[in-house]
Formats: sequence, C-alpha cells, structure tokens
Amino acid sequence: MERRVTTSLAERLKTETRTLHTEAERSPFMGELLRGRMAREPYVGLLRNLHAIYAALEPALARHADHPAIAAVLLPGLARTALLQADLDAIHGDGSWRDVVDLQPAAQAYVARLEDIAESDPALLLAHAYVRYLGDLSGGQLLERIVANSMQLPPGEGTAFYGFGDAAHTAALKLAFRAGLGQIVMDEARKAAVVAEAVRAFRLHRQLFDELAAAYLVVQG
Repeated sequence: MERRVTTSLAERLKTETRTLHTEAERSPFMGELLRGRMAREPYVGLLRNLHAIYAALEPALARHADHPAIAAVLLPGLARTALLQADLDAIHGDGSWRDVVDLQPAAQAYVARLEDIAESDPALLLAHAYVRYLGDLSGGQLLERIVANSMQLPPGEGTAFYGFGDAAHTAALKLAFRAGLGQIVMDEARKAAVVAEAVRAFRLHRQLFDELAAAYLVVQG
C-alpha cells in the first residue's frame, strides 16, 4: 500500500499563507510605515485597531491555556495588549484614544471572529496566535527603529509593542514558538481548518490596512 505523505502544520501555515503575508506587508499603508513616512495620527489609528484585536485574542488564549492546540505556543513574554496601551498613551498623549480613534470595520469583524471561535472552536485561535506573534517577533526590531525615528519619539517611549528583549531572546522566543507548533498533533482535517483560519486572518489584516489608508489618506501616490 502506498504511504500517504503528510505535511506538518507549521509547514502548511508557512507555505499556504506566504502570498497573503507578502500582500499584507506590501499594502500601501504598511509601505508608508516601513518607509518612515507615516504621521502620528494614522499610526495611532493602526495601534488602536491592533489593540482591539489583541484585547480579544489574548484573554481568549488565556481562557483556553490548557487546550493542547494553545498550550504549546502560549509562551511567557508574548502578550502585547498592555504594551500597545502604553504606546497609545505615550504617542496619543492621554487615554482618550479609546473614545476618539475609530475602530475600522475589519478590526470589528476580526474581534467578532475571535469571540466566536473562542466559544465554538478554540483550537482555531492557534491560527491567530501564529499570524500575530510570529509577525511581531520577525519584524519588531526593524519597526521599532523606524517608528522611533519617524515619530521622533523620546528614547524608550512609544515602541514597547515591538520589544521582546534583546536579539538573542527574541530569536529564542521565535524558535520556541515554532517548536511548539511542531509539538501539536492534529489530523489533516484539523490542520486544514487552522490553515484556513490563518488565511482568513491575513485577509482581514489586508482589509484593515486598506481601510486605514482610506481613513487617513496617508498614501500620496
């Protein structure tokens, strides 16, 4: 009998979301950020919307910390919600960002999706942890420098979101997250469901970036 070749969850997540990941990174809004051309108002808009996503994701992960699909990747030092709040307070100047900075429809849809799967199928939260945390760990140090320079922030202020420790600790966290993915046992149908959820997450991110670009008119052509 011919043996059926299976692909690991980590490899499927990487290969089947690669194009969408690249599209999100190359969106006009993120292009402005990466080129150091973003003003404070649209950047605060980005952080406000990310804060809403993390404020839904991280409590859901904590509630399901014993789930085998969550426990392996729920590592100390990953949480970003409080750090985003600190950055928003520092850059916006006070705590009124919760009331005066709009949540975009994509962020609202993202939060609703997280709340839904946290109740109906918590294993799918793994996909969102993968999309957010590996992205943060991979690009954080570069973005920290870009944001600090373009926003002319005082040293150590307004960039806590990107900090996971020094380069060695950040690399170790990234390796530990990937190792955790490798420990998760799922059949092919469940792998496919997690990958589909990661695809959904990347599409929502791209939608969010497009909505932010339209809302703040940051793209000058």
